[in-house]
Amino acid sequence: MAAPDPQQAADPAAVKRHPALFRAIRKRQNPRLRRTDITVTDDAAVKRAVKAASLGNAMEWFDFGIYSYLAVTIGHVFFPSGNDTTQLLSSFATFAVAFLVRPLGGMFFGPMGDKVGRKKVLALTMILMAVGTFAIGLIPSHDTIGVWAAVLLIFFRMLQGFSTGGEYGGASTFIAEYAPDKRRGFFGSFLEFGTLAGYVGAAGLVTALYALLNDAQMEAWGWRIPFLVAGPLGLVGLYLRLRLDETPAFQKLEGGTAHASEAADGVEATAKGDLAKIFRQYWPTLILCICLVGAYNITDYMLLSYMPTYLSDELGYSETHGLLILLAVMVFLMLIISQVGKLSDRFGRKPLLMTGMLGFLFLSLPAFLLIRVDGILPITIGMLMLGLSLVCMLGTMSAALPALFPTNVRYGSLSVGYNLSASIFGGTTPLVITALISWTGSNLMPAYYAMAAALIGVIAVACMKETAQQPLIGSPPSVETDEEAAELVQAQAPDPKF
Repeated sequence: MAAPDPQQAADPAAVKRHPALFRAIRKRQNPRLRRTDITVTDDAAVKRAVKAASLGNAMEWFDFGIYSYLAVTIGHVFFPSGNDTTQLLSSFATFAVAFLVRPLGGMFFGPMGDKVGRKKVLALTMILMAVGTFAIGLIPSHDTIGVWAAVLLIFFRMLQGFSTGGEYGGASTFIAEYAPDKRRGFFGSFLEFGTLAGYVGAAGLVTALYALLNDAQMEAWGWRIPFLVAGPLGLVGLYLRLRLDETPAFQKLEGGTAHASEAADGVEATAKGDLAKIFRQYWPTLILCICLVGAYNITDYMLLSYMPTYLSDELGYSETHGLLILLAVMVFLMLIISQVGKLSDRFGRKPLLMTGMLGFLFLSLPAFLLIRVDGILPITIGMLMLGLSLVCMLGTMSAALPALFPTNVRYGSLSVGYNLSASIFGGTTPLVITALISWTGSNLMPAYYAMAAALIGVIAVACMKETAQQPLIGSPPSVETDEEAAELVQAQAPDPKF
């Protein structure tokens, strides 16, 4: 935290008697930037960091996507009960189990990332995620080993969830700390491009399997294929991550060679990953993070994970029908998400996030009314209304969230806040919506649930500070060129004369 202003803390009469002394104290505590203080980013290094972080995120959501898109089939394989709703609820409950352990993963990997480095922890989470997903593809069915099939499924889902606890906080921190201040939104948007790419890959593969195989083949062996694909993907992601250098901001914490400002020294003196410190000193920001992520996650999982099941199980469409429409919508969002990131750099994070939240608040009900109309065109329009609202958040959140916390606790704080919220609100979304529809008999419950989440999101966005084009808290300014660095130094007010 910034040092208090000595002029505010001191006796006003003393300030009046010794103005030169207090000017000198302020200057000492907030020294002018020198040219060597400012971090000039390496464009090639930034792009490597973005690629490696985004691929890991793509793999994470590929893993979660295939589970949700295969929810009906997995219910038949692991939870045979004769009742379709019970099977679906059991399948989604297992989906939610992975999110229950995510906060534990966040509390374990987050502070570790603040202590030993972002790169090492991101490599470890990649390995665990790949192992967990690959192992699910090898589990025998309920018909072969009985209840142990469900036990093993839950165990490996928990391993997935534990590793994911360190993934998003680390990946978004990694990109944010590499990116120049004026383009953090643009580069951060590629993290969520990876999210959409993972979902598209999962939806495309599952759609192809449903089209090529009959129900008996899918339940016998077809469902395993997407899970087994995760093994090779994990090795590729691990290779890319191990080739990266640590972020300049973390190198500053470790006393490395990255350029840094003396103004940051008081904040970034050590790399302590202290959970107690996070909860004690940053709890207001932590609550804000949880509210933002909760609103974002509920709408995200509702559209990208739950919607194919809603179309097939609640509205009676084939699995292929719903997946193909969602696939088209997600590809469209991938084409525009980087432009949304650019807009957040130009106009600010708050306007883009508020647009997305208000979109869900006012468009969810009309969108679901359209989705209920029989025909491809109204369903597509309804899903596009939701998708355009979501992309305003997808393209902005990965730059907005890391900027909430200072560098020495960023990985830990973001991992804890993000995963607590994802656990409570995100992973339970398919389960809660399925249960609400079952209890109320209304197919419009997803719309009402999204509207409630968006209302909380609107309040949270209104309470957050604008961070676009500003240095990360406690870190030196980061620019793209030497000319920009020189301009920053020249733009400072001249030294006071006394």
